[in-house]
Amino acid sequence: MTERFETVVLDSQGLSAWIAQDRRLLVRLQVFVAMGAEFAACANTIVEVAHARVNVARLNWALSRIRVEAVTESSAKAAAELLKHAGLHGHKCAIDATVAEMALRQPGPVAMLTSDVDDMARLCGTRVRLIPI
Repeated sequence: MTERFETVVLDSQGLSAWIAQDRRLLVRLQVFVAMGAEFAACANTIVEVAHARVNVARLNWALSRIRVEAVTESSAKAAAELLKHAGLHGHKCAIDATVAEMALRQPGPVAMLTSDVDDMARLCGTRVRLIPI
């Protein structure tokens, strides 16, 4: 990977893979660490990855190493605008929209590790480099 990123955003699949210690993801994360990138996640992402079988200690450890961005009234309104412009509905894509909105306001260049490249591309456009996982 020759691109350098200031910020790497983890969506729910990215954070879940980190918690599960997915080897391919861990290698990617090491590359980003070596380039000096900071990791960020939207607070809603925590809700998406939490379930009865999640390893809470690993989740808390991962969260202690990233910047978690709150969802505020202002960011929620901006996410709603992204949904509107992308022609997506909040019922299906509300959390994706809050993650995209958060990614768009991070120091750039920004990459996002995501399993939902199609919807994220509609929400982020070309301003965030989407890396499929």
